[in-house]
Amino acid sequence: MITTHVLDTARGGPAVGVTVILEMRQASEWSPIGRGTTDNTGRLMTLTENLPLAPGIYRLTFDIGTYHRDLGLAKPFFPEVKIAFNVRDTSEHYHVPLLLSPYGYSTYRGA
Repeated sequence: MITTHVLDTARGGPAVGVTVILEMRQASEWSPIGRGTTDNTGRLMTLTENLPLAPGIYRLTFDIGTYHRDLGLAKPFFPEVKIAFNVRDTSEHYHVPLLLSPYGYSTYRGA
């Protein structure tokens, strides 16, 4: 299972309504396999719902430009954040949080 949680550190709360795309790398190309929007807690738990994971390299793309524009920030610095990561053991839960602000972001492997 692959999940994410987006928190807006500038506002001190969840980033609601962020569109997230999940892709898997196949050969030298990325193939979209999931898409969703963060809920009112900033979480997205359904990206891989009913999707068996295979070992490989995955990527989450977060549309934070639209999120910031919707909040009134006319020219966000980062239009999107792309996070690539390895899935080796498909029985594990891969939780990838994103902490963001208008001019920076950080991520880590969560639990």
